[in-house]
Amino acid sequence: MEQLSERLLQAVGSDRPFAGIEATTEYIPAGADKVFPPTFPTTSEEEPVYLFEERRIDGEDTRVVVLDQVPSQANRVEAALLRARDEGRIDLPLFELTAQASDGIPVRLTSLEFPHRFADAYLRDAQLDGAKFDQSEPGRRLRSVTPADLSPLFELSPESLLFGSWDSHRKGRGVKVARSYSSSIIGLAPKEGRRKSGRMDPLNLTGEAKADGDSWEFAVPGEKKGPKKEGSKLSERGHGNIAPNPAHGGVAITGARRHGWISLAGLDNMRFGKASPEACVLARATLAALALAGDRLAFAAPSLWLRSGCDLVRTRHEVALIAPGGPEPVEINAEQAIEAFTELRERTAQAGLVMSTDTIALTPQKNLAKAIDYALTRAEPGEAE
Repeated sequence: MEQLSERLLQAVGSDRPFAGIEATTEYIPAGADKVFPPTFPTTSEEEPVYLFEERRIDGEDTRVVVLDQVPSQANRVEAALLRARDEGRIDLPLFELTAQASDGIPVRLTSLEFPHRFADAYLRDAQLDGAKFDQSEPGRRLRSVTPADLSPLFELSPESLLFGSWDSHRKGRGVKVARSYSSSIIGLAPKEGRRKSGRMDPLNLTGEAKADGDSWEFAVPGEKKGPKKEGSKLSERGHGNIAPNPAHGGVAITGARRHGWISLAGLDNMRFGKASPEACVLARATLAALALAGDRLAFAAPSLWLRSGCDLVRTRHEVALIAPGGPEPVEINAEQAIEAFTELRERTAQAGLVMSTDTIALTPQKNLAKAIDYALTRAEPGEAE
């Protein structure tokens, strides 16, 4: 899409007239006025489990509840990009770690899912063709990244440039890359609800259980001898009624808003070593197009599911280039953004900065393989920190 490509090149050029690209969406809850935000640990029963804040909305101080934070939104964009790549809609570089647990079920984890992106421990503890990843050619390329030369990330891990990354697990330079794309969703005028949570057993099973690992033996109440042990109640084995207990009850909201931002100043700060000025501008435009493609893939649908009990229906959305004189709306969908990204990526390659489209197949090193197998086949529910 030539028009969008040229506008993005203008947006990231040396005389850029825009501050950033903004994506805004308004929602209402699906089916009711109540939604369930993410919960957070508390130190007392009086402390709310949800994150409430005071924000300036339309010039007014407004109480809001956070429905989805920046890191979670980035993960949703990465998931949308991975799905589009798997479907053949977009070409991107990918590290793909595969293993098979002892139960025979295969495991797949990709660089669009690694928590710390190019600096992730899954990459560090993987191997490529039998060698430790850090000692492989792509591993050494990623370890060579500096603020003055981000070209290895453009080549192998462009998501690290858009969503941020920090090489905090290794000694030495510890390169930090600030995010250039951010998005979050808030609920307006929240009123916290209450509910009682329990479980009804259709047969109302009662009794006790003599537990031994995954096996158990039924016992009539009062017949068991000795002290009660964990797992001695039928409810702990997944049977019987559980009386209703207080539980977080969601919040009623008047609506929700998402604000997405692609920082052109952030892209402008990116350096690509000895690449020509033309290649650097093209690379920044390519990254802007990729961010737009991910944003549209993740958030352009008529509705958005954040989690159980938090389904939102879109009522309005807009993408705009933000200039000092005001916003300039841009009509753009996911396919148009992908088309612009593809064109710009190819032009950047012709100028000397190549973004790979390969899948690099990895396997876990021995100890990582053991940890993966234990987590998937033998770890107790809730055992993870």
